[in-house]
Amino acid sequence: MRVKTILVSQPEPKVENSPYFNLIEKQKVKIDFRPFIHVEGVTSKEVRTQKVDLSDYTAIILTSRNAVDHYFRIAEEMRFKVPDTMKYFCQSEAVAYYLQKYVVYRKRKIYVGIRTFQELSPLIKKYKTEKFLLPSSDMLKPDVPALLDDLGVTWKQATFYKTVVSDLSDLRDVYYDILVFFSPSGIISLFENFPDFEQNDTRIAVFGNTTVKAATDKGLRVDIQAPTPETPSMTMALEKYIQEVNKRK
Repeated sequence: MRVKTILVSQPEPKVENSPYFNLIEKQKVKIDFRPFIHVEGVTSKEVRTQKVDLSDYTAIILTSRNAVDHYFRIAEEMRFKVPDTMKYFCQSEAVAYYLQKYVVYRKRKIYVGIRTFQELSPLIKKYKTEKFLLPSSDMLKPDVPALLDDLGVTWKQATFYKTVVSDLSDLRDVYYDILVFFSPSGIISLFENFPDFEQNDTRIAVFGNTTVKAATDKGLRVDIQAPTPETPSMTMALEKYIQEVNKRK
């Protein structure tokens, strides 16, 4: 069956040169964007119940822009003035760049990884005497605590924000040829919103092995998968699939 409509379970890209917009133009398909999950901050009271005193820590590990936002939000709610001596360990350049929203970059001690948490680990290991706080969501990847334990550093994880299922009830009677998912949370959201969902002719596109498992565990047929050696990005995987099915007579 030809592909005409796609629903991507993420916010619409804010950059004009997004590969998704190129895909729309080249393949003449309609792509809608709708987050299936969203983030909500926990209260400072909830953070305190986790026995967290911000003044106990000399270094912050930041794995995402959400972590940056909610760390400084909680600090403000607790009336904690973040000291100039605080060390920031950012998982990627994007996170480090975003940190400039809250601190004067050149006057702070900021250490930046490449992309993954594993790549940040050697930098953390160099500062074993620091006390690290890891502000995160309630859905922290299990490999992060395991890596920190292996480093032998003093650290604590605290939930500063939660991943929440979005209300998608307005989509009940809307049909798309392809649904695109990037995390197990997106799959969970689909079935929480539509417990009676039946795939039928809908194609399912997923990114990452954990998302594949979440989809197949729910009995879904995975038609498009990324990353692969041939299609390292989701847009490349979508384009390859669309080209194949839309050229058929």
